[in-house]
Amino acid sequence: MLETLSTMLGQLEGWILDLGGSALIYPAMYLFATIDGFFPPIPSESVVITLTVLAHSGGGPWLPGILALAVAGAWTGDQIAYQIGRTIGTERVRILRSPRGRKAVASARQALDHRGASFILAARYVPIGRVAVNMTAGAVRYPRRRFMVYSGIAAVTWGIYSMLIGLAAASWLGHNTLLAMGVGVVAGVLLGVVVDQVVQRIAGPPKIAPGEEPPVQEPYDGDAEAQRRAA
Repeated sequence: MLETLSTMLGQLEGWILDLGGSALIYPAMYLFATIDGFFPPIPSESVVITLTVLAHSGGGPWLPGILALAVAGAWTGDQIAYQIGRTIGTERVRILRSPRGRKAVASARQALDHRGASFILAARYVPIGRVAVNMTAGAVRYPRRRFMVYSGIAAVTWGIYSMLIGLAAASWLGHNTLLAMGVGVVAGVLLGVVVDQVVQRIAGPPKIAPGEEPPVQEPYDGDAEAQRRAA
């Protein structure tokens, strides 16, 4: 895992240094954040953190533009993930068929039923978690307008959070841009792991026995849920 992380950091740093001073970095940031919303091979917060460090050193892009495009891309990616879940469900998505993915879907289904807003907001900080939550929201027909609002709030807070990590790393290690990039990305990953654990504790253990298939996906019915709670 450490070797994979080291390789990822090296590739990310090279990519940022190549494009950091070019206008192409802005559409690239939007596309990266969008794709990361439904296919997270490298968390897009790592790109935001790295670009923030580079900008702090005086050789990078305009940070307000990066923040705006990262937020817009994150929100767009979340809507795509929601639509994928609504169209094909979660069982056909390879990343969600792994043991970790199935557990994330089960937890997301349970949490959306009880605390949709807080769960959508928290899951944005967890790469696989946000994909599972957003696709599951679509699969169970969680109200689209409500989802759009919550995911918008989540995207804004996520973008600011990622940029603050980059600024903190740059302030502490401004004399070494590459080291600040690496430390910032690692800090972002570790904080994502912490948030993941908090999210799982809030959601509680998924109610699926080992080897059992996930529950059949049914449309989300807010009225029925309200009646059930009132009973």
